[in-house]
Amino acid sequence: MSDLITGLSASGVARLTLNRVARHNAFDDALVAAMNDVLAAWTIDPRVRLLVLDANGPSFSAGADLDWMRRMADYSEAENLQDARALARLLQQLDEFPAPTLALVQGSAYGGGVGLVAACDIALGVETARFALTEVRLGLVPAVISPYVIAALGARACRRYILSAEMFDARAALSLGLLHEVVAAGELVAAGERVIEGLMGAGPDAQRIAKRLIARVAGGSDAAERAAQREELSQLIAGLRVSDEGQE
Repeated sequence: MSDLITGLSASGVARLTLNRVARHNAFDDALVAAMNDVLAAWTIDPRVRLLVLDANGPSFSAGADLDWMRRMADYSEAENLQDARALARLLQQLDEFPAPTLALVQGSAYGGGVGLVAACDIALGVETARFALTEVRLGLVPAVISPYVIAALGARACRRYILSAEMFDARAALSLGLLHEVVAAGELVAAGERVIEGLMGAGPDAQRIAKRLIARVAGGSDAAERAAQREELSQLIAGLRVSDEGQE
């Protein structure tokens, strides 16, 4: 069975479903590559009006697959850099996707999984979901996801949750801005459909322009500066993966 399920409805709702259920939807290089390919194709597809990111199983995403991380620890820093760039591109594509994006978080998200949620325009989650930025426990940092996580939670909250790696619940995620709405587990699909209906009732050209407007006003940096930041953060995590502490 595919680790990634995709679909595009006749009305233009594109759906990207994480399906590595046995691995709690943790992503590896193959899943990152597959998501990058799909997002690249949908970015230029005029039929796409809306992107929904969801997941199967009890977890939304456990972040980076630990077996993948262990494998990458044996690679050179240059090979780790290429790997980090692929993840940075995934988050960039999700963040800059021209149509509205909606994350439906049916379970817990850790590490890079939090980054996926933060990179979406709108995020709904179930009240039982838990979240954590656990990288420092592994001798790493949430490098390539940091621009999106800090934009969603704010620098003050990130000082706590990135440095402590402690878990926070869905209500805290709502108050911090990572989630826009928290619902009971049985109500997530219906809540998502209500949001989809509202988004599909707006002008698609206006939505695309509005997304660019928000990014320009809130971002405070141009495309070249953002690209330079992504490269710097990719180099940072590549170096940490092969560091003494990261290896340990």
